Amino acid sequence: MTGYLKSTEPFFSARHLLTTTVVSAAYLLLSYWLIGYKQDQLSLVILFNVCYYLSRITRKFILGFSIFIVFWIIFDFMKAFPNYLYQQVHIEDLYATEKKWFGIQQNGVILTPNEYWSVNHTTWLDILTGFFYLSWVPVPLGFAAFLFFKNRKWFLQFSLTFLLVNILGFIIYYVYPAAPPWYIQEYGFSFQAGTPGNTAGLSRFDTYFDVSIFKSLYAKSSNVFAAMPSLHSAYPLIVLYYGWKFRLKWINLFFALIMTGIWFSAVYTSHHYVLDVLAGIVCAITGILLFSWLLTKQKSVKNAIDTYSRIIE
Repeated sequence: MTGYLKSTEPFFSARHLLTTTVVSAAYLLLSYWLIGYKQDQLSLVILFNVCYYLSRITRKFILGFSIFIVFWIIFDFMKAFPNYLYQQVHIEDLYATEKKWFGIQQNGVILTPNEYWSVNHTTWLDILTGFFYLSWVPVPLGFAAFLFFKNRKWFLQFSLTFLLVNILGFIIYYVYPAAPPWYIQEYGFSFQAGTPGNTAGLSRFDTYFDVSIFKSLYAKSSNVFAAMPSLHSAYPLIVLYYGWKFRLKWINLFFALIMTGIWFSAVYTSHHYVLDVLAGIVCAITGILLFSWLLTKQKSVKNAIDTYSRIIE
């Protein structure tokens, strides 16, 4: 955060220029040192600075959305600290538990739900689940943008809950590294460090439309051994909760549809076990409850949010 403009303060000032330059340079240097240079990093810096100096409303907008930028930076920097270096990766035990609790019998053989859908997939489900999985980014960000222009305090509550849930999920990634279902389909039960990302069942969507959308997305994966919890499954639940809390009425039906679609898609495409999805749901609920407690019981948190709200008003 670079501070907010007081009514008597000029839009351009040496303080603003110095702060944004130092922050931008520090981020690029730290990124280069930790994970190497990527075009995404420079693009992020350019986007931030353009929005910061374009107009007063774009400045407030980018300062508000800095919460999501923090999330992205933390996620990106996780590449420098692979979770499999700190704890044993759970592969076979997670698979066995999934099969025991949610196994589906077919032709006398017990399959995990992922294995069942892998051999029983259909083109229309490949397309539908692909569109559902694409929505996990634009729906939360679009909802945040809507809240930003409707009510800045609502925006901050949603955005900070989103960040908190992600931090909880990232902590679990390091406490309980877990391989996704597609990993076993590709490599079996043996652990292979540095395994690249994989589109798994989403490759059928790319193939059908002759595109490389998911291939490009998963090539940037920070760590494939971060399947538990499924944060993809947590995000739409956060959106639905705040849609319900802020009484958005019929649009919540759309949010509920997206949520259930993403939950099913995560399993159908072999990116997550049912257990991962359930863990993502629990992570979202925990983050929502924890943030609600902090907001109501910790005066310092409420004061900080009020201050931040005034900055972007």
